[in-house]
Amino acid sequence: MTVMAKPQETAAVETERPQKKLYMETLNLVERLHRQLLDVIKDELDRREEREINSVQALLLFNVGDQELSAGELRSRGHYLGSNVSYNLKKLVDLGYIHHERSDTDRRSVLVRLTRKGEFVRDMLRELFIRHLGSLEAVGNVTDVDMDGLNTTLKRLERFWIDQVRFRL
Repeated sequence: MTVMAKPQETAAVETERPQKKLYMETLNLVERLHRQLLDVIKDELDRREEREINSVQALLLFNVGDQELSAGELRSRGHYLGSNVSYNLKKLVDLGYIHHERSDTDRRSVLVRLTRKGEFVRDMLRELFIRHLGSLEAVGNVTDVDMDGLNTTLKRLERFWIDQVRFRL
């Protein structure tokens, strides 16, 4: 029986290795891509001589968009990936990019929305991303089919991670 078990264990370990390597590569790429996106945004802010805010804050403004949200909603909806949303919101309010006010229904909650200054940054990033679309396939060799498959896989991975936290798997 031991003779039979060893080849099966070896086969199981060998089949796990490619997936382990790919999973670890995916984790690394997701992290690197987010940092690279922030670098792309910083570069655009520098080109436009927008020095008051950083790339994290600019991406936060882009993600708020036309919505009116609470700080908690920013995190729960995935619009903010940092750990200190309160600091960045306060800074953006102080600099005049975001307007905030207490909710009429829940006085503990603060609702935020963009000011004209914030809308300017949101529009700047929107234009940047539209510009990227113009050369994504020609320069980046990324097709609509590639993006569709990537998005499907990333959504599945997101669901998997959500379940890991929610159900403590």
